Amino acid sequence: MSHISYLTSHISKTMANLKEVRNRIVSVGSTQQITKAMKMVSAAKLKRATNAIVQLRPYANKLKEILGNLSANLEAASSPYLQQREPNKVLIVVISSNRGLAGAFNANVIKAANLLISSKYAEQYSKGNVSIVAVGKKVQDFYEKRKYNVIGNNNELYGALTFENTSKITDAIMEGFVNGSFDRVEVIYNHFKNAAMQEILTEQLLPVVKTASETKVKKIPSSVDYILEPSQEEIVNQLIPKSIKTQLYKAVLDSHASEHGARMTAMDKATDNAGELLRSLKLSYNQARQAAITTELTEIVSGAAALSNG
Repeated sequence: MSHISYLTSHISKTMANLKEVRNRIVSVGSTQQITKAMKMVSAAKLKRATNAIVQLRPYANKLKEILGNLSANLEAASSPYLQQREPNKVLIVVISSNRGLAGAFNANVIKAANLLISSKYAEQYSKGNVSIVAVGKKVQDFYEKRKYNVIGNNNELYGALTFENTSKITDAIMEGFVNGSFDRVEVIYNHFKNAAMQEILTEQLLPVVKTASETKVKKIPSSVDYILEPSQEEIVNQLIPKSIKTQLYKAVLDSHASEHGARMTAMDKATDNAGELLRSLKLSYNQARQAAITTELTEIVSGAAALSNG
């Protein structure tokens, strides 16, 4: 009877182990279906986001070129956005996403922002003169938990990502620069290259960086004389705010496309990893099941032989 009890216990443990592996197979299979669906959703969203940034880039680059040509000979006093000041008060615009599951997308932009603060603006940070404008819930939560001076909440922007909605953020930033709340504004974001590659960029938003002299020499011959109506100063004063708003809008669109590219890549890798894990689990399950059957047969034969001898 003791031999039969041992056999029953062994069979129960074996079946429990097989059930555990079977449950893991079901769980991993469900996870794989989710990651596959998320990949397809991100691929569809990536197409729209890519179209938006690809259409905006030529316009933004041309606007920057025109502004450079026109403002080449302007003094800083002609526009408040051209005034270079000692960067005692710094504002950093950090653009991330509202959701995770996108690989190192959010972590990379936060890391770049932290590096910028610690290396370039360490003195301002020690005096409490570094502020953050967060675009995206992930970076908002990160800096709020660490007691940074986070200005506003812009997490709803991705729900209606338009030039008008982004301009509201830019208007507040420009107003703060003009009234002296900030002496320098920098923006950090993921620049979209392709679905598998994003590059972290840091750009100075305010004051406007004047690289116009090189552009003018290259693009406009010195013999060409333009007649402008209205005056050159008035045109530039209208173009500068437009260019600043476009620059930030382009950064947000770049980041938005990069987010979907990073998530699509991450979910693709997760789906492949789940497939490999499933194959491994199924192989282990079949091996354990075959071993259990062989052991059970051996134990039954041995038990029958022991009873017949007894």
